[in-house]
Amino acid sequence: MKLILASASPRRAEILHTAGLQFSVLSSAVDETPIPTESAQDLVQRLAFAKAELVAARALGPAIIIAADTVVVLEGAILGKPRTSEDARQMLEKLSGRTHSVMTGVALIRLPDVERREFIETTQVHFASISNDEIVKYLSSGEPFDKAGAYAIQGLAGRYIPRIDGCYFNVVGLPLARLCKELAELGWSEEQAG
Repeated sequence: MKLILASASPRRAEILHTAGLQFSVLSSAVDETPIPTESAQDLVQRLAFAKAELVAARALGPAIIIAADTVVVLEGAILGKPRTSEDARQMLEKLSGRTHSVMTGVALIRLPDVERREFIETTQVHFASISNDEIVKYLSSGEPFDKAGAYAIQGLAGRYIPRIDGCYFNVVGLPLARLCKELAELGWSEEQAG
């Protein structure tokens, strides 16, 4: 049974590669605009399933489609990917010196029987206080601009994160241990990992 990653995210692909999983990639661009009053949980679930369904309609079984969506949540407010440098600066100012949640919704569809599974993984991230100069320097690196919450824990921003509570890979974009457990329950075996 093959694995298909419904994501063009290089970070998600790297997580799977590093874990020794064999998979192919089919892109799944969907409109990620939140629906007014939609909760973070509902948003990540809806988008993960939309991505999975888009790929499942084009894929041939036997396969398991893996799709995910990740958001940063601070005091109930969803911080998506920044649209501008000013947007990124404001997000980093809000995160500075505070703890926030990183939430990833994962949707799995097994083909050809279209068995579906979904779950949400949440990790608490403690962000150090950062100065305006540090924010400006980080923005100039270009790293914040395609990341939820305007930072990458696995990149330069790692120096501002003294502690997390939960799955590190979830913060990067794909909760690996929980994903492997769910894949096994759908009939994928470790022997297929590489």
